[in-house]
Amino acid sequence: MNRLTTKFAALKAGNRAGFVTYIMAGDGETADLLDALPAAGADVIELGMPFTDPMADGPSIQGAALRALDNGMTLKGTLALAKTFRANHPDTPLVLMGYANPVHHMGYAAFAKAAADAGVDGLICVDLPPEEDTELREALAAENISIIRLATPTSNDDRLKAVAEGSSGFVYYVSTTGVTGMGKGAATDVADAVKRVQTATGLPVAVGFGVRTPEEAAEIASGGADAVVVGSAIVSANHDGGTKTALELVRNISAAVRAAP
Repeated sequence: MNRLTTKFAALKAGNRAGFVTYIMAGDGETADLLDALPAAGADVIELGMPFTDPMADGPSIQGAALRALDNGMTLKGTLALAKTFRANHPDTPLVLMGYANPVHHMGYAAFAKAAADAGVDGLICVDLPPEEDTELREALAAENISIIRLATPTSNDDRLKAVAEGSSGFVYYVSTTGVTGMGKGAATDVADAVKRVQTATGLPVAVGFGVRTPEEAAEIASGGADAVVVGSAIVSANHDGGTKTALELVRNISAAVRAAP
């Protein structure tokens, strides 16, 4: 059992959805923002690993990745941020999210060991499908790190079975078929899809890609999602107004998710 399992069990016992925040390592005052997220209401944190070709991401996160790279952020630097965070926050689950290339370049076993040393609980590789992630998944499992896979509106039952195989922590349900931050699907469609993914995988389902406001987050939470993920809106707030503005948005969304019926 790792922190993700413990957190989702606690959320279920408390009869509420979780709030998952995403920020990009190296974009702005990342260490300060990362350190402040738990107190602002983040139940789980996703820390983006900057990459030169973030094909699944919209303009906000693409821009953040390029700014982070310009600032000199690397995968090793991202892991260092994670390690500092973990020293101050022993219980908040931390997931790395990004693309396979930097992880492959480091070496799967070396990455898994470094991630475990940094206190990382899970990894989302958005461009590595289940058919191609066995070596990475096994390296992560040896270090008690979850591999978290994506499900989409077009995932059929066979695909969901593949997503569930070897997954742990949670399933990330992509609520649109576009790129991050481009708007959510109809709430009823998302709620129906969440039930289908929960049934097919037996795992908690976190809904993201396009959720930007407290109202949207509350609607997703009310529809049965185990957690709501907000990324692009926080990244944009951080870029436009800095840490203070980003944290204000996080607090507002957290309050809305916690109050959702």
